[in-house]
Amino acid sequence: RNPALTGVFDKNYKVSAYYRSQWSSIASPYQTLQISGEYRLSMGHNSNDFLSLGLLGYNDIAGELEQKITGGYLSLNYNKSINTNNNSYLSVGFVGGALQYTFDPSKATFDNQFQAGVYDPTNPSLENIPEPRMNITDVGAGINYNFTAGRSQEATYMFGASGYHFSQPLFSYFKIFSYTQNIRWNLNAAMVRELNEHVTLQAYANYAQQGSYSEIIASALLGWRTFEAFSETFFEIYGGVGYRFQDAVVPVVKIRYRRASFGLSYDVNTSKLKKASSAQGGLEITATITGNYPPSRGAYRKTVCPRFN
Repeated sequence: RNPALTGVFDKNYKVSAYYRSQWSSIASPYQTLQISGEYRLSMGHNSNDFLSLGLLGYNDIAGELEQKITGGYLSLNYNKSINTNNNSYLSVGFVGGALQYTFDPSKATFDNQFQAGVYDPTNPSLENIPEPRMNITDVGAGINYNFTAGRSQEATYMFGASGYHFSQPLFSYFKIFSYTQNIRWNLNAAMVRELNEHVTLQAYANYAQQGSYSEIIASALLGWRTFEAFSETFFEIYGGVGYRFQDAVVPVVKIRYRRASFGLSYDVNTSKLKKASSAQGGLEITATITGNYPPSRGAYRKTVCPRFN
């Protein structure tokens, strides 16, 4: 969503894994696997600023031709404290990566290979099939502002904007230079509010636009938690629902135990596609581990950051 969100959490490292399987009821499922790591560094004992580094690996496979997208990204984010109470931060982040697109031409079929309605793979396709590989580089940047308010700092708010594909790389297997990837713009917002000692409300919204296409996603989660020594969260459970406008309703469940959290969601398709999908959209599973390394409390907990899992 935004490279300026790298390291914006209340520990100093986070490792995450993500899996999604989508539209299996229509054709070959679209499957995505993503693994990422984030680490933040204090800019000094007398400084409230910190620098965050992120690394992400990504693999996606889609459709009958098994188009695969494999890539890696490196992000850098500087978080600047902008008041003496250390409860308000402005972050500026940058990201760069490389991706490879491939597909399997042996799985393609063409009209010329059918005779009397019977498919014969030995018949020539008479098509100009391009090299089934495309490499692109990607760069992006973003800005994010988060602040904590209230007498006991019971609410945190976050707003940001970002862009990807600033280099507008060539995006064509046929190497047609007029076909380039459009810049994708994102707006993100979030809120965490502690309703009481044990109950928390989280709300998220994200808008994305790329070329003539746009997407709006909003969600709300209600959570209950218990604590152990040093006010550390011991157990936390969230339930809620998201909505991808004109596309899907997304029930969500999240569980956190000490440093580990797990999430499960499922897209229930509501668009015109539901006639083909039988309302079956996509299953998502997430797993996250956070902590401090070196395991020192004071140096890293002086910053006030959102409690987003």
